[in-house]
Amino acid sequence: MNSSSIYLGRQPILDRQGLLYGCELLFRCAQSQDRALVLDDSAATATVITHAFTELSLGNALDGKHVFINVGEELLFSEALEFLPTHQVVLEILETITVTPRVVERCRALKARGFALALDDLLEITPAVQPLLPLADIIKVPLLDDWENQSALLAYQLQPYPARLLAERVETLDQYRKCSALGFQLFQGYFFARPALLQGRKLSHDKLTLLQLLGQILADAETADLERTFKSAPDLTMNLFRLTNSVAAGRRTQITSLRHAITLMGRQQLQRWLQLLLFAGSHQEDPGRNPLLQMVAIRARLMEMMVLSQTPPDKALADQAFMVGIMSLTPALLDMGMEEVLSQLSNLPPRVREALLSHTGHLGKQLLIVEALEWQDSEQLPSLLAEIPGLRQETLNDLLCEAMAWAAALGQTAAPNDD
Repeated sequence: MNSSSIYLGRQPILDRQGLLYGCELLFRCAQSQDRALVLDDSAATATVITHAFTELSLGNALDGKHVFINVGEELLFSEALEFLPTHQVVLEILETITVTPRVVERCRALKARGFALALDDLLEITPAVQPLLPLADIIKVPLLDDWENQSALLAYQLQPYPARLLAERVETLDQYRKCSALGFQLFQGYFFARPALLQGRKLSHDKLTLLQLLGQILADAETADLERTFKSAPDLTMNLFRLTNSVAAGRRTQITSLRHAITLMGRQQLQRWLQLLLFAGSHQEDPGRNPLLQMVAIRARLMEMMVLSQTPPDKALADQAFMVGIMSLTPALLDMGMEEVLSQLSNLPPRVREALLSHTGHLGKQLLIVEALEWQDSEQLPSLLAEIPGLRQETLNDLLCEAMAWAAALGQTAAPNDD
């Protein structure tokens, strides 16, 4: 096996406030019935890790977020770990490692170098794992069938240790709340992207206005119509002024009116900004810590770059790919079916509509690939990739790293770039 047979994935990790704490980078091999097989091939995994952090500068691009990386016994003693940024990386010690004095000493040495250590998939405290508990900064507890009793017991037993508790496989709001009450501080899973999080929450006036503005742009409405809609949402208008002033700063252009701001922004950039704002939550919230915004931004940017990586690149199709990535998660945001969402956007291009409703067409196939990456469905990825001529596994990994870096940069800049 070589590095080109490995898919890179990403799963978000949230804190108690529901904000993005970091992410776990996942490595899975293609065309294997055993999804964990790749974890035994440390050389291949190390190649992907070092490529992501050195050649693609993923560590710098993630803006200080914590990155969890699975470490098997062979990788634990590998020099590849020396390439990783100690202040950012959390080494996740897999439960498959036999805890020997040599392993404990290596963990102690890595911790002394500045790495944070996490114990993966702790189900019970055994004499074998006991020596690692004082060294752990984070302990990950998976939510299995009897998760309530098991998690409560472990939370109680681990109180004497300094490690923070992380609940894995959190898929519902109920699980998130109960684990938080038990003392868990970190949470991993896609519960934040479920409509259940939004039950009982009415769609805000700003969100309705954003949908209205998107519909107007897709219908190529007059600037005067856009101006009237903006005026109904003062906060949105203020953000537009702030954004365009930032964009215009390099050109020394003074914004003289709302109409001028809309014109200066341009329809395409304005459309993208509005799409991302749907997921941004509070206007004051740091976009870099919003997990749903990060997820949707990565989707959109990855789909766009998948089109642009083709020969020849189709810029119009790339714009539509970005839109599909954004719109694909609106049901989770708005707690309504995709059909209902699209009924408010009647002027969507047909290729976008078919991708969102039935995952068909070129953009629908790309959306399936992105979703398979998120859910680590490595069995389906090879056949899905085969339907996109010229798109290889290693290219997909590189594009995902670039998309992650772009999404992380949303918290550092006023608006996403088109490049």
